Amino acid sequence: MNLNLDSEDLLGYKSLPQKARIITEEWGANNLYCPACPSNRIAREPNNREAIDFICPDCCAPFQLKASRNPIGRKITDAAYEAMKRALLSDRFPHLLVMHYSMDVLKVFDVLVVPKHFLSLSAVEPRNPLAPTARRAGWIGCNIVLDNVPPDGRISVVKEGVVSPKNDVRSRFRLSRGLLKIETQRRGWVLDLLTALRSLNTIEFALSDAYGLENTLSALHPKIVTFEIKSANNYRFSAT
Repeated sequence: MNLNLDSEDLLGYKSLPQKARIITEEWGANNLYCPACPSNRIAREPNNREAIDFICPDCCAPFQLKASRNPIGRKITDAAYEAMKRALLSDRFPHLLVMHYSMDVLKVFDVLVVPKHFLSLSAVEPRNPLAPTARRAGWIGCNIVLDNVPPDGRISVVKEGVVSPKNDVRSRFRLSRGLLKIETQRRGWVLDLLTALRSLNTIEFALSDAYGLENTLSALHPKIVTFEIKSANNYRFSAT
């Protein structure tokens, strides 16, 4: 994987957003691979296809690229809040690629892949409506809150300029596929439970530790009053 950005395609463009889109999508088409199957490339989609920037030519997995010159932080700006909700609830949202790059040194520093089945409604927050004077007055966008995505669902493809082995990335992606068997709305509960348990920062935890998270989880899922952990003693996370 070449982490250098190619500026040759920017000739003739003056707009910074246009330049950023061209250079990052071109890099993705030339360097990214599918984490969901053995394909060593993902193909660019037409610019007018809503929410999808790339698709795997072999398994047809869809991807959306969110690139920023700022380091990857807690939140990623995305599109319309209501459209995002509908896409998540109907399981139509693509896998998310999050990139940190520099236009100054023309280099990619970080890339995360967030499998779509790790995104729940609690990971999406509405932004403030646009002002009445704005062209789209009242429009409400959204942020993806990465803190509310379980660590298992934040898979590093590139971290601080170091490329992760493909086998490791695909292995982590493959381990999460069991979530796809869970009905979409119920999956949100499973993801929020996993995020809360991961916040304990321990490999092993007791049932009492899990019940200590009840207030946090009941605020997100008031209709679910008990944990669904199918054991009575201690629990252990698999290594990731």
